[in-house]
Parts: sequence; C-alpha cells; structure tokens
Amino acid sequence: MQNYKATVGNFNFELTEVQIAELDSIPNADGSFHLLKDNKAYQIEAKYIGRKRFEILVNGNKYEVQLADEKDMLVERLGLGVRAASMAKEVVAPMPGLVLSIAVSEGQSVAKGDALLILEAMKMENVIKAAGDGVVKSISVQQGAAVEKGAVLLDFE
Repeated sequence: MQNYKATVGNFNFELTEVQIAELDSIPNADGSFHLLKDNKAYQIEAKYIGRKRFEILVNGNKYEVQLADEKDMLVERLGLGVRAASMAKEVVAPMPGLVLSIAVSEGQSVAKGDALLILEAMKMENVIKAAGDGVVKSISVQQGAAVEKGAVLLDFE
C-alpha cells in the first residue's frame, strides 16, 4: 500500500491509497469534482503547476499543495532534499559517509550543478553538487575523511 504526503502551507497530511480510494467524489464535466467529507460538500478544482505542485481551489479558496510519494519522503528523511535555489555559504554532509574525491579547489568559481565532491554512503557514491554560482572559500575535509551528517564540507564566499 502506497503512502502519500500533501503539504499545504505549514500543514502536512499523510494519506494511504485506501483513504484516497474511499473519498466520496464525483467528477464534473469541466474537470472539477464534487467531494463529500464528514457530511460537508466541497467543490474542488485542481491545476498542475509543476514538480508535484498543484493549485487547488476548494469552494473558491485557493491553496498551493506539494505532493510527495514514498520515494520523495525517503529522500527527505535521508536529508537529500532540494535546498534553497541560491548558493548557500556552506555545504554540509547530507548523511554520514566517506569523502572519495574532491572536484574543486579553494578560489575556484563554480556554477549551479557543478560537482563539488563525491561522498560514499551506504555503499553508494553520491555526487554533491553546487546549489548555485559561487567561489570556493575553503575546503574543510580531505579525500578519504569520514564525515558525520551535518559536517561542513566546503565554504563559499
């Protein structure tokens, strides 16, 4: 049985496939649908805006919803989720592991998506990439070093 998480603002809702299948809903000809829940009626319209994000109108009230399946929730629990789009001042280890290689040097300019280093964790090689453009200020680890989750790996100017 698959589990799902819906995030609406600061609220998280976890649902199972069974709970979703048990919803009392009727599709309308215009693509919206009518939902009955706890003896209350709801008119719902959903618009896909990308990357598992939806704009939902419930009885005329607009909500932005982020959906996550079990794989997305696992990535989040492992600390591998997407960070802020702009370059952070430091890069930290998303999990405990071993630094296999470092692809940058101090003073080097990097662009968003450039490989910074490779961290081996759980017998898998994880390429740690730049979240944005920046210049490497300092490297806090050496090749072959064991690091804990949250350890600072690199600093940026």
